[in-house]
Amino acid sequence: MSRRAPDVREVRAAAYQLPTPTPEADGTLAWDSTTIVVAEVSADDVVGLGWTYADAACVPLITGVLAPVITGRCVLSVPENWQAMQQRIRNLGRPGLVSCALSAVDIALWDAAARWLDVPAADLLGRCREEAALYGSGGFTSYDDDQLIDQLRSWTDRDIGRVKIKIGESWGGRTDEDLRRVGLTRETVGPNIQVLVDANGGYTVGQARRMADALAELGVIWFEEPVSSDDLAGLDTVRASTVIDVAAGEYGYDLVYFARMAPVVDCLQIDVTRCGGFTEWRRAAAVAAANGLEVSAHCAPNLSAQAAAATPNFRHIEWFADHERIESELFAGCLDPFGGSVTVPRTGAGLGLVFRRDAAEPYAV
Repeated sequence: MSRRAPDVREVRAAAYQLPTPTPEADGTLAWDSTTIVVAEVSADDVVGLGWTYADAACVPLITGVLAPVITGRCVLSVPENWQAMQQRIRNLGRPGLVSCALSAVDIALWDAAARWLDVPAADLLGRCREEAALYGSGGFTSYDDDQLIDQLRSWTDRDIGRVKIKIGESWGGRTDEDLRRVGLTRETVGPNIQVLVDANGGYTVGQARRMADALAELGVIWFEEPVSSDDLAGLDTVRASTVIDVAAGEYGYDLVYFARMAPVVDCLQIDVTRCGGFTEWRRAAAVAAANGLEVSAHCAPNLSAQAAAATPNFRHIEWFADHERIESELFAGCLDPFGGSVTVPRTGAGLGLVFRRDAAEPYAV
């Protein structure tokens, strides 16, 4: 006789702000800390985990707006619960923090459902692979040469065959320095490592086209957000002018965004902690597939790996240095990127992670 699946009993959330080891910057933003908002969904004797990298303002959105909508609903009915939350936030505006809050709760619901069923989250999502490729990501524009070299070597020492650095420094105001740093990267990692770059929307269309020519000569294979991701025509123009893959999509907060973005990129990026969680990830990946595209996971590596294992048209995970550090400190059971890919286990339940509450508490906001 089968057990009846439990209802959601409680939804909790808390924010934690962790300082960066040194000040960090990309082409268009600087920061010295990162905030993670952790959501927990309780049902019977299981607790599901989810999180988003966003402002602490997500906490009251989760506990005050989303929690009442799903409390008392069946924990296994994740898409139905997602739809109920989506309807509740209609007048709040989907893009931005609201979608980040939705993402954290959706991920926690999938984790709780998988834990109750005693299966890995990737299996519940619909596994199609065990391993997911990745690339080491960081290379901040605030780094001096020694810091950049040390980080690059930390990746190659772990046999990671793809690395990405930031360019577009000072809103595209230092293109010579950008190219020098890319050259230093190539010199450091050698000819057999794939080099990717991210301008974070720092260039104009003309700058990006000229930079693409120079980057191609240095063997760069990936040009992320060469112009603002809001400039779809500009992305399309840059893409048409270069052999380098143009990528964008990390600021996608709803399905329509990805439908607009897909025709103007070579690889569609999705952030599972922003887009609406695993539920919306699956639909966004389908949009990419319908356009003949692969998807790449933006950051949150230990969540992205589960989505990667359930996505046929998947390319790689951005193994972002800040998020690797935070997740390794706050969660037990994190995956090992050695060798340039991660194996998503077929054993265990849910995400396979345990929240280290005592480790997180000193950073509580």
